[in-house]
Amino acid sequence: MKHAGKARHAALKLILVGLLGACAVCAIAGFLMLGLWLAVFAACLWLLFTAFTFYFFRDPNAHTPQGPGLVVAPGHGKVDLIEKLAESNVPGGPCHRISIFLSVIDIHVQNAPVSGTVTAVTRTNGKFMSALKSDCAAFNENVLIEIDATETPGEKIALRLIAGVLARRIVPFVTPGDELQRGERISLIQFGSRCDIYLPLSYILKVGLGARVVGGETVVAAKA
Repeated sequence: MKHAGKARHAALKLILVGLLGACAVCAIAGFLMLGLWLAVFAACLWLLFTAFTFYFFRDPNAHTPQGPGLVVAPGHGKVDLIEKLAESNVPGGPCHRISIFLSVIDIHVQNAPVSGTVTAVTRTNGKFMSALKSDCAAFNENVLIEIDATETPGEKIALRLIAGVLARRIVPFVTPGDELQRGERISLIQFGSRCDIYLPLSYILKVGLGARVVGGETVVAAKA
């Protein structure tokens, strides 16, 4: 499937960096004659880090539902904010905002909510406040992906990927002009974050506050 394996590649890069760090600690321990225990501790710490990293970057294939006008969750996590915005740049005018919090134990690969064409990918630098705060989108580093939905030409849907305290890297897999299929992988956020989706008011919401959603699978809205 498209972009499969990119999360694992990111995990391997981090594991390699961790291995180099562990080797450096072992070398320093040997040079300073600090004893075998420090080398063993560094090796155990690296093994734990490796296990957690593979767990964190897991990336199962999504079983995306079929049907006209469906919008699936772009991320895995908990819906902790649903609101109507009186004004927005994207999709333009009033819209629904559904905010999904991704804890450190959730899957952090994001999926396309609808089929369509990517019209813009905009990165905004900012702070790294806790992603537990639903208003962090106004302050934190984020990437906004705008999609012109295939089933409703001229009607845009937006997805905002938001960094948190630990999430210091947002990696989009898509660029403007890319054609998307609903449910396909489009990005990765590393270590705890938030994902917001903005929909025109013509969509009927299918989830409530507190709902656990699965990226690429859970239907969060449908065209009226």
